[in-house]
Amino acid sequence: MSRFKHHIFVCENERAPDNPKGCCKRKGSVDIRLAMKKLVDEHGLRGEVRCNSAGCLDACEYGPTVVVYPDATWYSVPTVADAEEIVREHIIGGRPVERLKIAFKKRQE
Repeated sequence: MSRFKHHIFVCENERAPDNPKGCCKRKGSVDIRLAMKKLVDEHGLRGEVRCNSAGCLDACEYGPTVVVYPDATWYSVPTVADAEEIVREHIIGGRPVERLKIAFKKRQE
């Protein structure tokens, strides 16, 4: 049994400025997390939904990167408005936001 209905992890990893994958933190992930956390609190979901900063989620090229568990839904969240949509639609409404889902490429072995 999970402690939270949803657990949101927001990558706040910081990479070197010349890293080809980019850096979620430089792309605004701190503001993304704070906006999500604020909405969770405003909707009285504290204790039911947890929003945390995360270290590297190894998807910075898609960043800012957010993953929602237990659904294991990965998102590219370019704006605060997109973060708010995820909370409203996915967390509260139960409908993942398809347009923001990351379509991972298969990794080479």
